[in-house]
Amino acid sequence: MDMDVIPAVDLMNGKVVRLVRGDPKLVTSYEHLGDPVSVAKKWEKEGASFIHVIDLDASLGVGDNLKMIESIVNALKINIQVGGGIRTLNLSRKLLNLGVDRCILGSIAFSKPSVVKTLLNEYGEKRILVALDNINGKVLIKGWKASAKITTFDAITKFSKIGVKFFLVTSVVRDGTLSGPDFESLALICKKGVNIIAAGGISCLDDLVALKRLGINAVVVGKALYEGRFSLSEALRTARDS
Repeated sequence: MDMDVIPAVDLMNGKVVRLVRGDPKLVTSYEHLGDPVSVAKKWEKEGASFIHVIDLDASLGVGDNLKMIESIVNALKINIQVGGGIRTLNLSRKLLNLGVDRCILGSIAFSKPSVVKTLLNEYGEKRILVALDNINGKVLIKGWKASAKITTFDAITKFSKIGVKFFLVTSVVRDGTLSGPDFESLALICKKGVNIIAAGGISCLDDLVALKRLGINAVVVGKALYEGRFSLSEALRTARDS
């Protein structure tokens, strides 16, 4: 089974940034690499088949980057998955109708599971991704500020029953830290027989090899690419050949 490597393009004030553990005070700007459209095009050129775009302003409730997301969708030929602050059915539909390939649902999936059902019916299972941002296997919502009072394991069971096939599992304490993925939690949930996209903490090519062995379907990589720990082409080759 091939494992995909998906570069992250996190947006704040129309610029590409990375946060540490989702903390807006711990922000690194990658403005020197160009605007978000040129950064996304760089990843496309280097072989990405998917780009992971997160609207941090929307997630934090301080605005949005919708125009920029639309520009990225229009400029690229590859698939785009978008998340961050998608808390209404209308916004989900708007993004999917804009040409976003996968919509990442976090808080709203837990507060209104009926929205997930509606979107699955309207757009199909391949276009809906439920986000399980977690600390020690317990899911967080609302920009990582509140507990959903459910474990990732139980959440997968719950959402699988209504037809969700794709889950984005992010280790919050490792996100943006380059400290390695949360292999223990991921090993447990890989036994659930769903498509798992893992994020948080990836720091080296060996991490990718280990995640592939667990049975992870795809990996979102941010800081390691931006800090030059490895290139995207190296990551894609490692994911394919290991």
